[in-house]
Amino acid sequence: MKVYISADIEGITGTTHWDEADKKHPEFKEFQKQMTAEVAAACEGALKAGATEVWVKDAHDTARNIIASELPRKTRLVRGWSGHPFVMVQEIDKTFDAALMIGYHSRAGAGTSPLAHTASTRLAHIKINDCHASELLLKTYTAALMNVPVVFVSGDAGICREAESLNPDIMTVAVKEGVGNSTVNIHPGLAVEMIREKVRTAIEKDVSGCRIQMPEHFSVEIRYKDHAEAYRAGFYPGASLKEPHTIQFEADDYFEVMRLLLFVA
Repeated sequence: MKVYISADIEGITGTTHWDEADKKHPEFKEFQKQMTAEVAAACEGALKAGATEVWVKDAHDTARNIIASELPRKTRLVRGWSGHPFVMVQEIDKTFDAALMIGYHSRAGAGTSPLAHTASTRLAHIKINDCHASELLLKTYTAALMNVPVVFVSGDAGICREAESLNPDIMTVAVKEGVGNSTVNIHPGLAVEMIREKVRTAIEKDVSGCRIQMPEHFSVEIRYKDHAEAYRAGFYPGASLKEPHTIQFEADDYFEVMRLLLFVA
């Protein structure tokens, strides 16, 4: 079995302030180490379940956060941004059997994490077919485009509830709960243990039950905090300015949605 892991940091246990997710701040080191530990635990769980190949995409900010030497030797780590529209799931393809999302976080406007956002903090929200979109939804659809089911999600409680609403067969581990501008977190060691065991269980079961039904059409709305950014993005081919802060885009092919977000999000 070939397993793909996409990893972010805002949904790692403990992360509460933007400084803790920024390499330029001294607080980052502690959470870089915890991000690495949670990703390593997911790799270990997958390998214990019989995975023969595990790929990891460092998908936060610079995409150069995970400490490679602390991952199992049977992993491949994708660092940096290639410029491909798949972004946080770069290199995923139809050869993978399952995908895991580690350290994922609530969508922009959700109110369930002080670090909630979608794609960029410049955006007020992204909607697909009138539903607010999280990075989890965007990347689950990308995986589905490659016929790869997302079988496990860890992060804040808000994003775990969203994963379960997408498909109740997706296993989750909520390592924190957002309360206003604060978080309530489980112990870092417990997070690692739970992720390792739940990933093992998720991989051992029939992963086909985690597949989702892709929409036949995608109506995308992107609302910017700055109206000037919306004005500029409205010139993307196929996009239109819906109102001063918002653009609209229509597509039947989800790859075109990913291409749009690469250039305007």
